[in-house]
Amino acid sequence: MSTLYFLAALLAFGVGLAHSVLGERYILVRLFRRDNLPKLFGGTEFTTRTLRFAWHITTVAWWGAAAIFVCLALEAATPGAVSAVLAATFIATAAITLTISRGRHLAWPVFATIGLIAWYGV
Repeated sequence: MSTLYFLAALLAFGVGLAHSVLGERYILVRLFRRDNLPKLFGGTEFTTRTLRFAWHITTVAWWGAAAIFVCLALEAATPGAVSAVLAATFIATAAITLTISRGRHLAWPVFATIGLIAWYGV
């Protein structure tokens, strides 16, 4: 069973990587060239930043799932280990959201709180 968990981890990591790289290159860049994006907070910059971080935090979530698959493969999926992976995943999500939105998207404190709660559980 551990071989299958490692395979699932590898696939989840690869899908996340492909999602970010290919999505940035073939979807987001082309989407942002459009002149009819919604103007939030007075312009399209907030819109493009929000779409970009929302796109890439999907990758972070899949990488978190890959890490849990590795824990399962190593038979180390204790509550503390899973909580540590979730903490890292949500703290990374908070950091990406905070950075890319320049603090204007209010999801980052929620993600940070979830990450800190998970970290406390470690």
